[in-house]
Amino acid sequence: MVNWIESLVNVDRINMDALPRLTADQTAERLGVKLETLYAYVARGRLSRERTADGSTFDPLEVERFAASRQRRPGAAARSEGSPLMVIETGFALIDDGELSYRGRPVDELATEPFETVAHWALTGEWDPEARLAPAADLEPARAAGAALPAAAGDRDRQLVAVTALAAADPLRASLDPSVVATAGERLVAGMVEVLPLRSPGAGPGTDAASLASRGSLAERLFARLAPTPPDDADLALLNAAVVLLLDHDIAVSTLAARAAASARATPYGVVVAGLGALDSPLHGNASRAAHRLLARVAAGEDPARVVSDSVLTTHGPVPGFGQPLYPAGDPRARILLRMLAESGRHAEVVDAVDSVAGVMRDRTGAHPNVDLALGAVTLACGMADDAGEVVFATARTVGWLVHALDEYGRAPLRLRPVGRYTGP
Repeated sequence: MVNWIESLVNVDRINMDALPRLTADQTAERLGVKLETLYAYVARGRLSRERTADGSTFDPLEVERFAASRQRRPGAAARSEGSPLMVIETGFALIDDGELSYRGRPVDELATEPFETVAHWALTGEWDPEARLAPAADLEPARAAGAALPAAAGDRDRQLVAVTALAAADPLRASLDPSVVATAGERLVAGMVEVLPLRSPGAGPGTDAASLASRGSLAERLFARLAPTPPDDADLALLNAAVVLLLDHDIAVSTLAARAAASARATPYGVVVAGLGALDSPLHGNASRAAHRLLARVAAGEDPARVVSDSVLTTHGPVPGFGQPLYPAGDPRARILLRMLAESGRHAEVVDAVDSVAGVMRDRTGAHPNVDLALGAVTLACGMADDAGEVVFATARTVGWLVHALDEYGRAPLRLRPVGRYTGP
């Protein structure tokens, strides 16, 4: 089995002329420029085109490579797209020299630790190898709220209404005392998992649904609600690593929303609701769904270059699961998860699909896999639905939002309330 970092896909065998091409309008939309600017790129030789009777067309993979090169301007500071409105100090997650650490500890070391231990440490500062996340005593109102949702509702919807139901049942929900917030956070994360319907009986012989709900690790409980079959130890290690790696990451959009709510002294439950609202986005918490679907097509035997090209035509945006402005040389979270997936030895078709797509993207655009591709690969390999990555992300990041809330509660209230500048008539 070939490691995705080292593999080279023979794209010479692919007839690139047979792949769908982008129109000029589609290309300009993808690059976020006017048609005049697009043709200026062509005139300067930065992009090639083919003229047809219907107008100019562009190679979608060349466009992706050009888009990636524009994001990696020499001398430009690594940051996400968008305008940096402010700098917010944070004492938990650090991204430095292409690596991620939590309070000075590299995440590749923490990824093998139980999520419960890392979450407890994040919320309290105490490292407890025996830490367990026990849900609130009465989960029935939260389960009933989820059961009352329409049939089209997903697990993320169930988690969202569960947060409100759990808040209503907590007599201390308005307390901002750090120890109360930490305890509520641990119970909330466990409850967000417990309210989901069971899909598999659990891990290990003699482990039934009832005992799993009361004594299994968070990874075991979450796996039983996302996959139709029990996991082996390698699958559990993968899922545990995923929630650890997704716990926090700089000031993402959902983290900013959570901190703004905390700045207004929202309850911990209100902070999580704010974070979940911002997370529910194809550019953030839902990005792994498209990556899952892309990999599923390749694993089923479709040509990787055509699948990549189709994704550009469909989304008019970046290829799902590739590129992370904060990691120009590659997302370390993706590296860790994809290495673990390859080393498990059980999911060759998915690993080969990752290798193939990563090879096409590297050769044609220079882009590296990000954590969304890795999360899509993990959920696909474990037989989960394409939206399972959203649940994994939301469950893990809930802890991170509350870590930021605890920080924000100790600062001046409403400090994150910006001042608007009127530009109307």
